[in-house]
Amino acid sequence: MQQIEFQLEHEFVELNQLLKLVGLCDSGGAGKALVATGEVCVDGTQELRKTAKIRAGQRVRMGDVEIQVGSST
Repeated sequence: MQQIEFQLEHEFVELNQLLKLVGLCDSGGAGKALVATGEVCVDGTQELRKTAKIRAGQRVRMGDVEIQVGSST
């Protein structure tokens, strides 16, 4: 499994934007489409809210990629 660490610069990032920022898709719209497929999990639970607020300490998984979200502050 590929591990990616992402450091937040703000309180949260929207799920579709996070997928774009780590390079799993080309745009926020493509991120929304990925979430809609049901293949994205947040903290082990399927997440269908395209703009769910992802905060420091959460883990996002899509396929064999896991993103650990941390805080840069």
